[in-house]
Amino acid sequence: MANSAQARKRARQAEKHRQQNAGRRSGMRTELKKVLTAIDAGDKTAAESAYKTAAPLLDSLATKGLIHKNKAARHKSRLNAKIRSL
Repeated sequence: MANSAQARKRARQAEKHRQQNAGRRSGMRTELKKVLTAIDAGDKTAAESAYKTAAPLLDSLATKGLIHKNKAARHKSRLNAKIRSL
């Protein structure tokens, strides 16, 4: 257990950040699933609108360091390719 006041504060901050990151990661997965669901349904307009909300989210998570920037680019590229093939 943390013994100093500084260590206790860092432990509190780490837990707060862990919970925030978990929520953001869950939201990212939800947005990606919305795009994939629309693609599987064959609804190009719904897929495009879902992609327009998911792409900036991926970019912001990459900026915050929650995911790597190449992972964000990979997801966006693959989703965009699937949408274009509809």
